[in-house]
Amino acid sequence: MIQIIPAIDIINGQCVRLTQGDYSQKRVYDKDPIEMAQKYADEGFQRLHVVDLDGAKSGAPKHLALVEQMAAKTNLTIDYGGGIKTTEQVQAVLDAGAAMANIGSLAVKQPEVFKGWLQTFGSDKILLASDVKGEKIAINAWQDESEVSIYDFIADFIPSGLTQFFCTDVSKDGLLQGVALELYCKLKQKFPTMTIIASGGVASMQDIEDLNKEGIDGVIVGKAIYENRIALEELKQFA
Repeated sequence: MIQIIPAIDIINGQCVRLTQGDYSQKRVYDKDPIEMAQKYADEGFQRLHVVDLDGAKSGAPKHLALVEQMAAKTNLTIDYGGGIKTTEQVQAVLDAGAAMANIGSLAVKQPEVFKGWLQTFGSDKILLASDVKGEKIAINAWQDESEVSIYDFIADFIPSGLTQFFCTDVSKDGLLQGVALELYCKLKQKFPTMTIIASGGVASMQDIEDLNKEGIDGVIVGKAIYENRIALEELKQFA
């Protein structure tokens, strides 16, 4: 059964959501990240996806203290990303209580460093974050489409031990218009033994049921929860 992974995106210590990664299209929700994490834990969820948008913009993690509190006050398995550029920062994220560091830009720009982290920390601690536009890897804060296919990108890391990744179709993210189901089906067909997590565009329970039917391992849900498109009660069957 598919695993629901609620998302908490943070700017200035507040829960926010962006549309298609655009900081100018930011909506601040009047919710404390720690309280939100506790709410998800109380509702029976096992996982939490934390995005440090301040860290992503500045190039270094900024909210590890919040992760420490989330880890201390809940039993959630937390993955954390945003601005992770060095081995020391990966270690700091794990030391703060996150179970996984999720890595995006660096894996595109410095793939050999990323491969080294897979081997140093183990594939269970490193979650690859891949952004896709038209089945090609998206770069430069999603503005540009590279010539690298998502399938070649993933395959390159498998010999180094990659076992899990999440994939965001940037044309869908934050729009509440549905998920890129065909893309995730293709990924599952090509990488049947990998843990594949869908991200971006979830608007209804139908999206989640469709992904579950296709054998996708997990799905990150963010804006649909904040906008009350999906009730936590509905999601609990997959928690």
